[in-house]
Amino acid sequence: MKFYVCIKQVPDVYAPLQIKDGQLVQDADRNVLNAYDASALEEALVLKEAHGGEVEVVLVGPEKGKETIRKGLAMGADKGTHIVTTGEENFDSFVYANLLASFFKDKEYDFISCGKQSQDTDAGLTGSMLAELLDLPFATNAVGLAYEEGQLIVKRQGDMGQEIIALPSPGLVTCSNDMNDPRIPSLKGIMQSKRKPVESVSIDDLEIDGSITSKTKVLGFEEKSMREPGKKYEGEPEDIAREVAQLLDSQENLV
Repeated sequence: MKFYVCIKQVPDVYAPLQIKDGQLVQDADRNVLNAYDASALEEALVLKEAHGGEVEVVLVGPEKGKETIRKGLAMGADKGTHIVTTGEENFDSFVYANLLASFFKDKEYDFISCGKQSQDTDAGLTGSMLAELLDLPFATNAVGLAYEEGQLIVKRQGDMGQEIIALPSPGLVTCSNDMNDPRIPSLKGIMQSKRKPVESVSIDDLEIDGSITSKTKVLGFEEKSMREPGKKYEGEPEDIAREVAQLLDSQENLV
């Protein structure tokens, strides 16, 4: 079984940051493996350990993205591919999907997996766009995966509850970060990752069918507005319940 896992290097959301003049400023240049992609990789590794096969990670990003590829290799991926960018681009989901589709169009695989979204933008669009460009059946927001008789059995979280979907090969799945706890690379895994192959591919080397011009643009950043403080009620429970009920009734009439 051949599994490709698309991963992304993102800013560490726990690192200090601030907004100045509408721009996001990181006080610490800390970048990490996207949490949703880490869960997708962990699940692919679990399936490989159970059924055999190969797991390869693919990353689109600047030169320092190799650090994140090495993290994936240290977790247990067999090899990596780095689609190298300058780091100056402001790619959106549409461009990432087109770049990945150009890479995958002549590859053979059973399944491609992605995190359902990236923790820097939370757009959650690349996986489904990639599936459309590659004409693949796909399932989103997976919280569990199993492999049976050549199919991926996907447990996904839907709006009305969990759903079980049989995904044929080749197919694509996007994974929630609620599906597992990604392993922490061991010292042995870190040492082995240094000897695993990482292929670098320039954007210029890809035969890109679609556009690499972003369809969306970030105009600026704003601080999240503060919630209005709550109101504390004091007195007898019966009186408080009556007052709250009257308040809710008046608010309903205002809607």
